[in-house]
Amino acid sequence: MASNKSSVPQESAPEVAAAAGEEEGEEKEYRPVEEVALVVPETDDPSLPVMTFRAWFIGLASCTILIFLNTFFTYRTQPLTISAILAQITALPVGRFMASVLPNREIRVFRNWGFNLNPGPFNIKEHVIITIFANCGVSIGGGDAYSIGAITVMKAYYKQSLSFLCGLIIVLTTQILGYGWAGMLRRYLVDPAEMWWPSNLAQVSLFRALHEKDSRSKGLTRMQFFVLFFVASFAYYTLPGYLLPILTFFSWICWSWPRSITAQQIGSAYHGLGVGAFTLDWAGISAYHGSPLVTPWFSILNTAVGFIMFIYIIVPLCYWKFNTFDARKFPIFSNQLFTTRGQKYDTTKILTPNYDLNVAAYESYGKLYLSPLFALSIGSGFARFSATIVHVLLFHGSDIWRQSKSAMNSAKVDIHAKLMKKYKQVPHWWFLILLAASVILSLMMSFVWKEEVQLPWWGMIFAFGLACLVTLPIGVIQATTNQQPGYDIIAQFIIGYVLPGKPIANLLFKIYGRISTIHALSFLADLKLGHYMKIPPRCMYTAQLVGTVVSGVVNLAVAWWMLGSIENICDVDALHPESPWTCPKYRVTFDASVIWGLVGPGRLFGHGGLYRNLVWLFLVGAALPVPVWALSKIFPEKKWIPLINIPVISYGFAGMPPATPTNIASWLITGTIFNYFVFRYRKGWWQKYNYVLSAALDAGTAFMGVLLFFALQNANHNLRWWGTELDHCPLASCPTEPGISVKGCPVF
Repeated sequence: MASNKSSVPQESAPEVAAAAGEEEGEEKEYRPVEEVALVVPETDDPSLPVMTFRAWFIGLASCTILIFLNTFFTYRTQPLTISAILAQITALPVGRFMASVLPNREIRVFRNWGFNLNPGPFNIKEHVIITIFANCGVSIGGGDAYSIGAITVMKAYYKQSLSFLCGLIIVLTTQILGYGWAGMLRRYLVDPAEMWWPSNLAQVSLFRALHEKDSRSKGLTRMQFFVLFFVASFAYYTLPGYLLPILTFFSWICWSWPRSITAQQIGSAYHGLGVGAFTLDWAGISAYHGSPLVTPWFSILNTAVGFIMFIYIIVPLCYWKFNTFDARKFPIFSNQLFTTRGQKYDTTKILTPNYDLNVAAYESYGKLYLSPLFALSIGSGFARFSATIVHVLLFHGSDIWRQSKSAMNSAKVDIHAKLMKKYKQVPHWWFLILLAASVILSLMMSFVWKEEVQLPWWGMIFAFGLACLVTLPIGVIQATTNQQPGYDIIAQFIIGYVLPGKPIANLLFKIYGRISTIHALSFLADLKLGHYMKIPPRCMYTAQLVGTVVSGVVNLAVAWWMLGSIENICDVDALHPESPWTCPKYRVTFDASVIWGLVGPGRLFGHGGLYRNLVWLFLVGAALPVPVWALSKIFPEKKWIPLINIPVISYGFAGMPPATPTNIASWLITGTIFNYFVFRYRKGWWQKYNYVLSAALDAGTAFMGVLLFFALQNANHNLRWWGTELDHCPLASCPTEPGISVKGCPVF
């Protein structure tokens, strides 16, 4: 445990503020980003204790609870990511309670080192470091839980006898590798004022709001509001979570036309386009894109344009009008893989005992097919990748070049960088040690568990090189535009050609070549948060490293327990129809390993491949931003033209499957209500309660979901009645091609 006080010069806040004022008097402060100047405080008090006993206690508890909840919920049909805002809100009353009851006593651990149980009032810097711990539980366990996704696929889908130690090395090295990249890039992505990481401003605003005194004359305090809606959300989730699961999605069109396949394909929330379907379940709204309450309206609008164009125009035309890729042989929406006769593809028939492709068996069994929406979603990923590159070069190229030169030259520093210079910096070699250790352990794994991981040592080095090459430019894009261009498909596309027929190698290459970059960007965002809140860099290093290790161990332990204790987990055919453990996220991870690794891009997207024309979308994506950029230059007075963001519009196609169109539509509608109408017409309410409401809904839903599992569902106390059927659309998964026979479906 570190000392309760940060190792920094002990200067008072007035002295620092005065110094800043003197400098400002002599020379105007450098403030390149107006939003930062409006939100982030420009003062500091280095005397505030940071790594206190209560910060360690609450931080590690928050990290552990969040990683448990996020790992637990990724296996459910409606996943739920619990954001760090939950810890950010709840840490305040817990920290103040500990400050009021703990004795002011010095605890000696060694002769010259110890800590004080209660060094004074709970302060904002302790609060920030607790949130940094909690962020590790979100970035590692939330989102798509990438490393655990690979391990789940290896154990649940490929039935590998993977050792726990090998799994732990995969989880920890991926994350610590990302931390190493983050440390190498601090100078370019954290220190420069132009690299402002827009998503951090919401957290900074919330910290300041929580540590400001609320006026009781203006209604409920934020904490009272949180408790009220936490209790309401907790109690309400007994309905969609257990008593009345049909509340998750109402597919009323299916009820109106119970014998029409087309109507059910249009109206089904789970297996169709979800037209008219709606949800009364927060988990259904926030399952895949996170809370819509914390997403900017501009991003929601662009995403909505892409979603409407894709779901309501492109997919219907390809399915009903043109029968693209033999679409009518398959369900219109499914995350399954199919044979040419519309049956589910049995990958065990084309696998060797070493989990390689049996080419002769593949030729005999037949080609692999995708549902039309799944295939088009992959194609949209091609377009999104090239559109992002061209958009950033056209709209931000000169800025990126200027910012990169500024970062290298350190010509200009803002007030925040000046204040942070008063603290001891983290030596570069501390991060180099982490980077080297991760690389060595990963290479060792490729030798010791050669058969299990399939990825040879040179493939590991190739993945490291790819991550090293792309982390900086993608980091610049995210730090300036709040967009993170994905290259998952490209990484899997490349290694699929280099190592065809090896699905596990494809999975691991994606983890080390792409996911380590995601972790690096998450760590860099937290480093910038610490920069804004004036947290000593060595305290940040300690919190992030310890939080990463703890989260990784708990992440794997929870997943290992669930994979071993829940019978038939992730096996949709063997599970009860109402079982929540269908693992839609991991099913798509498995499908990707089959598409890009086992069968390979050459057979699907190469010459003679059924989906070869989708590759042209690389060029389409590259071309689309050009006219928008040209119009913005021709008509500079039209300020709305540059707001047309092709990569964000294409994000309206992203994540389906596993996300359903109804998940995304509900997310868009909810986000529009709060971040357009409420923000525009009730701005005071939005500023005070919006983020708090998001945290309360997340927390209440999550805790009731876990309680229901342990109290009822784990003991098989499940209800069976009309309201527990998830989707009353049995025909939505049926094909409409004449002559195709599928169990439970009519034959045309």
